Parts: sequence; C-alpha cells; structure tokens
Amino acid sequence: MEEKIEKIKQQLHSHHYKLTPQREATVRVLLENEADHLSAEDVYLKVKDKAPEIGLATVYRTLELLSELRIIHKMNFGDGVARYDLRDDNAKHHHHHLICLHCGTVDEIFEDLLAGSEEKVNNDYNFVVTDHRLTFYGICHRCLDIVDVDVYK
Repeated sequence: MEEKIEKIKQQLHSHHYKLTPQREATVRVLLENEADHLSAEDVYLKVKDKAPEIGLATVYRTLELLSELRIIHKMNFGDGVARYDLRDDNAKHHHHHLICLHCGTVDEIFEDLLAGSEEKVNNDYNFVVTDHRLTFYGICHRCLDIVDVDVYK
C-alpha cells in the first residue's frame, strides 16, 4: 500500500498538488476498499473513522481532484450516485461491470471486450478512442435461482 501511496503522491506533485493528510486518508480508504465501488458518502464515513476532523466537502473535493487527475475513475451505475474506483496503471482501459438488477451486486470484468470495436471506430469514423466503459445489467449468478428473470425483461 505504501508504494501505491507514494506513486499517487508523485502524481499529485507532478500537477503541483500536495498529498495532504486529508487526501492521504481518502486515498488510504480507497486502497483498503479497492474491491468495492464506494460513493463519496461511503468514503467519507470510512475516512471519518481515521480522521474525525475531516469534513464531507473535503472528501468530495479530494475525490473530484483525484478524478480530474485520472488517479481514480468516477462512475455512475444508473442510480444517480457517483462511485469511485482506483485506476489500474497496468490496464489499457477501465474494467467493465456486471450489475445485478435484483440484489445490486456489482461484479467486475477485467478482460477488454471492446478492443475490436475501438479499432472499428478508429477506422470507420477517424476517431481515436482513449478509453471506454461497458456495463451490463441483468441478474447475477447468485440470484438466478431465486428470481423470475422474465420480470426484468
């Protein structure tokens, strides 16, 4: 974790920002919860345990800054709530998501399913794709036996 924090610190410094204690607490919460897709409120509640003096506005500003600097992804799964995910520097693109309409679980797909589509967009439309996101909505494997899938079609 310390290595990732140092890398984020360098990214901030390269844009003339400092890794303040409040920003570091926010980053640590994101790192500790990498598997989750935390909202700003979720991050705030977890940061508040570590740094009781921090305010919700500070967490919002930190998340927005990290998003603008492309350190984290800001996502919306159609529920009107922004959620945040750390970027993987080794991945060419952001990973994809499977969202269960019954239980709300968000699963991840790390395989790039759109590489061929990017090439087609580039060739057919003379448009260079720098990133993409793909979200599938449906019923997860955990709910298939307890849900009438036809209700969701």
